[in-house]
Amino acid sequence: MTRTPALLAAALLVAVTALPAGAATGERVKVTGEVIDSWCYITEIMFPEGSAHHQCAVWCAAGGIPVGILGDDGTVYMVLKVGDDATSVANPAVLEIQSHRVKVDGALYKRDGINYLVVDRVLADEGIVKVNHEEWGVQPFGN
Repeated sequence: MTRTPALLAAALLVAVTALPAGAATGERVKVTGEVIDSWCYITEIMFPEGSAHHQCAVWCAAGGIPVGILGDDGTVYMVLKVGDDATSVANPAVLEIQSHRVKVDGALYKRDGINYLVVDRVLADEGIVKVNHEEWGVQPFGN
């Protein structure tokens, strides 16, 4: 794993938390879906959802890979921040909800076809609802 995803996450966080005066205001939204590991989801390096991928997703989030939310409508939101934490890198709030189905309230920023989400609070946490490890097996880390 290279440092590129972690550096990207840090740069995005700085950009959102230090928005200059007059910067675009995020649209208030509520999003429901599964918290995903953005690297495995985008690259399709392994099955990126549910209980089969949970442990890998936790390790990636702890290592600085940005998490996302795969909305119920299929929209992917890159999560830049959760709650009052100053960082999304290895944020305990993110690690606790990895692979969970959640409903969040936050500010949505759109740019160049990408949805960025600054989560103010988690409204509901249903835990891991996509139990698929029997079908896919637990995804091995590092393969």
